[in-house]
Amino acid sequence: MKSKKRIIALFGTSADPPTSGHKKIIQELSKKYKLVITYASDNPSKKHTENLFFRSLLLEKLICDFDRQHIIFDKYLSSPWAITSIKRCKVKYSPDQIDFIIGSDLISEMFKWKNINQIINEVRLIIIPREGYPIEERNLLKIKEKNGNFEVSDLKIPKISSSMIRENSEHFGLPQSLTSIIKTHNLYDLKN
Repeated sequence: MKSKKRIIALFGTSADPPTSGHKKIIQELSKKYKLVITYASDNPSKKHTENLFFRSLLLEKLICDFDRQHIIFDKYLSSPWAITSIKRCKVKYSPDQIDFIIGSDLISEMFKWKNINQIINEVRLIIIPREGYPIEERNLLKIKEKNGNFEVSDLKIPKISSSMIRENSEHFGLPQSLTSIIKTHNLYDLKN
């Protein structure tokens, strides 16, 4: 009997804060993959509003809301460097393949990442389109030139971002289950 490949969806995010868009991505990935692993990390090219401890706490709460065994929050995988998270995932979970989830907003930035050639060769990139961040053909060609394997997802994600939540006094797009943690720790200047 032929065994199926063990493919993991690996979704790292700044989660500053987690949004309904993050929730939708995770929900949709969980329909396609037998294991979805997520973590919060510091992106070296971003200035974060809250520290990694609180962003991880929020993302972990969001994952707990799913109450599904195959959706995991794993803070051990967190690193500012994607290659480190990928290597840790390989050691801990021994997948046959990692599908590394990335938003279209990060595609052009990705080519500046530490060890980008190694990243592209070790994973299959799953590119999630985001409104306002078109996927440029030249960037897909760069991935192909580096012998990278990728797929552009057909997921439809709400037009929301962490920065939109931080800038909106009503915090539209913030998953409701996160408001108590945010209020308790006085995060993101949430008043209501």
